[in-house]
Parts: sequence; C-alpha cells; structure tokens
Amino acid sequence: MSKENTKIFVDACLGKETPYAPVWMMRQAGRYLPEYMKVRAEAGNFLNLCHDPKKAAEVTLQPLDIVGVDAAILFSDILVIPDEMGMDLEFIKGFGPKFNDPIVTEADVDRLIGGKEASRKLTYVYETIELLREQLDARGDNKALIGFTGAPWTLATYMIEGQGTKTYNLCKKMMYENPELLHKILAKVTEVIKLYMEKQIKSGIDVVQIFDSWAAAIEPSKYNEFSWKYMVEIADYLKSKYPETPIIMFPKGVSAFIERGLVYGNFDVFGVDWGTPMAMAKEKLGERYVLQGNMEPCRLYSKEATTACVEGIQEVMGGKRHIFNLGHGILPDVPVENAKHFVSECQRVSGKK
Repeated sequence: MSKENTKIFVDACLGKETPYAPVWMMRQAGRYLPEYMKVRAEAGNFLNLCHDPKKAAEVTLQPLDIVGVDAAILFSDILVIPDEMGMDLEFIKGFGPKFNDPIVTEADVDRLIGGKEASRKLTYVYETIELLREQLDARGDNKALIGFTGAPWTLATYMIEGQGTKTYNLCKKMMYENPELLHKILAKVTEVIKLYMEKQIKSGIDVVQIFDSWAAAIEPSKYNEFSWKYMVEIADYLKSKYPETPIIMFPKGVSAFIERGLVYGNFDVFGVDWGTPMAMAKEKLGERYVLQGNMEPCRLYSKEATTACVEGIQEVMGGKRHIFNLGHGILPDVPVENAKHFVSECQRVSGKK
C-alpha cells in the first residue's frame, strides 16, 4: 500500500513544512452534493450506502473532484460501531438514527458484543478503505485518506439516549447517579474503537480523526474523566503501534477546557471548533499541536463572509502548523459553488494559487 501520494496532507498533520496549508471539510461527502444524493438514492437508504463498499468509495471521492479538497474522508457513520456491538439501529427519514434497545442497566452493557468480535464485523468499512487506497494510489494526485471514529462519549450518548438529544438527561443522570455504569460503557466502547481504528490503518487510511461531537454536553470539570481520557487512551494505543500515522482530535465546544490548559495526549492535530477563538487555541495549543479549522459552517452561505473568515484565520495562523477546515460539518443546503469558493480561498491565501 504505497502512501507516497499523500505527502502534503500527512506532512501538514505532522507539523512539517508544506507548500500550502491543506483544506478539507467535515461532512464533505454529503447531502449538499447532487452527485451524492444520486448514489444514496440508488443505495435505497443511508445505512445501505454505508454497507456498500463500492458506493461508499464513490461518494468518498466525489468532493476531491467536485470541490477540490486536499484529503478524502472515509464515508461511513460513527454509529456502525454500536450497531455491530449488537444494538438495534435504524435510520428514520426526517428523524435520524434510533436505537430501539437503549442501554439502561448493567445487563444491557454485558449483552453488548466486545472488542475483537465487534471489530471483525465491520468488514464493509475495511473493504471500502481498501478500494479507496487502490483508487487514490492510482490517481497519484496528493490526496490523503482520513479514517475516523466517534469518541466513546459521543457514541455512548446515542447508546443510552437511544437517539439524538438536546438535553442528554439520561446520560448525565447516569454520570452523576451511577458513574461506574457509564465508565463500564465507555471502557467497552473504547476497546472496540482501538481495534476498529487499528484495522482502518492496516486497510490503508493515512490519518485518523476522533470526533467528539457532543463534548460540550459535559461540564468542563468532568470532561477529562468521562471523555478526553478515553480519547487519549485510543490515541496512545494507536501511536504505540503506528507512530507515523497522524491522529486528529476534534472535541466540539470545549473552549473552557482548552482555556484552562487541560488538553494533553499523544496526538498530532487538534481540531478547533467554530466557537473557540483561533487565537486562543494557538496561544494554548499551537506549540504542541498542529491546529485544524475553524470557520463557522454557516459562513458558507456567503462568499464574502467566507473570504473574510479565511483571511482572518490565515492572519492568526500565518500559514504555519495549520490545516484549513470548518469548525463543524458542512450543512445540506450550502450551494456547491460556495463550498468550492471556500476551498479556493483557503488555497489562495495559503499560497497554492
């Protein structure tokens, strides 16, 4: 598996000097692209698309050709992990993901499939990566492949609540009433993630990103205990075996945690969300980690607002130890032309154009 063609993005993740700052977007293979919607319709539903390596590889590559980003991110979903741990997952149109058997008791945790067995069931993900590795190497166009996982806390919120939530009351009730049970869930999920990400690396991904989308649901004083330490444990495991594979941590909404100087761990890139000032992230983390981000995704509705933000980020970062990205995922109704404009502007200000 040759990875010579991924040098620019991988080098940027490792803090090496690059000709320009690479750019990609979270959720870049998604509903804002008509080409994606066509393939999704052919697949029948979202989960079918995740389970079809050929189609998943096709939509993974679409943003490279349509929008011009510098890296592809594997098309999949964070919830394939609890799904293969034996939970009953369905995606309901107009509602989103739903687990019909949420975790309530210790017996519910004990029935979950663990470590090796669960990670082995995710064969369709590994097949997608192998296909992508082959296709990207054949292209020879300096595009990296990013693999990913949800953080244990973010996965646990869905597993306990049974669906997306705005209050996280069931998770947080467990956090304060029965922290031992929550830690048991987090530890079991962490073991599956370690093996899952290891297999992604073996299958051909270049960079790992760990998403903690619901990090902001935890108060700062509890964040390390119930989320960050598990993310660090995963990073430590992967780095001990694959030290050359860059790891990106992206916890959304933890500016208070950053400000208090509590970020630590053996990883390479810290993803900065749009609610965290880039200057503060640079001051607190810029010497230890490459920074990624952090444009507010809604700025993509305006080309002028996009340009202003990109230039502002460049002014703060100076093109050093930085990867351009949004501060969270691109939204479904963003015009494709505006996404192209964002990528073009990032490349312009960082010196590619």
